[in-house]
Amino acid sequence: QVQLVESGGGLVQAGGSLRLSCTVSGSFRSINSRAWYRQAPGKTRELVAAIASGGSTNYADSVKGRFTISRDNAKNTMYLEMNSLKPEDTAVYYCNAVSTEWGRIGTFASWGQGTQVTVSS
Repeated sequence: QVQLVESGGGLVQAGGSLRLSCTVSGSFRSINSRAWYRQAPGKTRELVAAIASGGSTNYADSVKGRFTISRDNAKNTMYLEMNSLKPEDTAVYYCNAVSTEWGRIGTFASWGQGTQVTVSS
């Protein structure tokens, strides 16, 4: 199974920057994709950014040009660099990984515990 641990959230003023990290550990065969989601109060969880095993990325329209997803395979860590933050970016941010496991068929989704990002106006 895969375990994900996020860090890097906090309080920042509008226009500021934050960098989130998500470290992957545990036993798995491969990581097919990694992603960041967020959930604001009273709203459904939404995809923010994703990176596939081949390195291709995609972003929600609301964060394009401001957020960058990346990974360091040697450290089993992925990052979300967030610039020009806006109050509407306030949410709990979750990292996600879709993996395969030895001896099991199919893919499995794992989630981190979430980290709060608050952007003040």
